[in-house]
Amino acid sequence: MKTQTWYKSIQLAVMLIITAICLFLVLSDQNLYHAVANDSSIRILCVMLWAALLVSFLFIFFDFKYFLTYRKDYSEMDYSVRSDPVSGISNRFSCDMLIEQYLDMPLPKDMACITFVITNMQDINRVYGHRAGNTLIRDFSMILRMTAQGVCFVGRNGGNNFLAIFEEGSQESIASMLSILEKKIEAHNSVDSALPIRYAYGVAFHETEADAATITDLIALSNRRIPK
Repeated sequence: MKTQTWYKSIQLAVMLIITAICLFLVLSDQNLYHAVANDSSIRILCVMLWAALLVSFLFIFFDFKYFLTYRKDYSEMDYSVRSDPVSGISNRFSCDMLIEQYLDMPLPKDMACITFVITNMQDINRVYGHRAGNTLIRDFSMILRMTAQGVCFVGRNGGNNFLAIFEEGSQESIASMLSILEKKIEAHNSVDSALPIRYAYGVAFHETEADAATITDLIALSNRRIPK
C-alpha cells in the first residue's frame, strides 16, 4: 500500500513538472507563442494536448485521494482486528502474532514475561453486573498501557488475563514498572466513584529460568507463578 501511494505521488509530481515545462516553453519562446496564436491547427493540437494533460492530472489526483482513503480504512480495519473491543489494548490475536515470532527460535537473553490477572472480576460481575466488569477491564487496561508505554508489549490474553512481554527486560526495569503500576492502581482505587481493582501477577525471566527455554515455556511459567 505504501508503494502504491509513493507511485501515485511520483506520477502526480511528474505530471505537474511536465505541465510546468510545457507552459514555460510556450511563454518563453516568442516564435512558438506566435505560431500557436496564429496557426489554428497548432492551436487545436495544443488545446488537445493540454486537455489530455488535465484529464491525466485529474485521474492521478483522484487515484491518489482514493489510495489515501483506502489506506486510512485499512489502518482502521487493522486496528479493529488487532485491538480488543472491551479493553482497547492488543487482543489475543496480537498476542499470538508476537508469540509466533519467537516460536522454534532462541529467545533474546533479556526476554521476560509477566502474566496479570484481575482477581476480583467475578465479585464485580456478581455484585454490579458484566457492564461494570467491562469497565473494570477497561480501567485496568488503560493503566497498564500507560505504565508499559515504551517499555514492553501488553495485551489482553482473554477473559481477565493480561500479558506483558519484555524483549529487553532486566529485573530492575520490570521491578520499576511493577512499582509504578502499583502506585497507579492505588491512586485509581482511592477514588470513591471507581470500582476497586485487585490484581495478581507472575514473572518469569528467560535468562535465569531453566524451565523457560521457549516463549511458550516463559509464558506458562509466569502464569504458574500467579498467587492463587
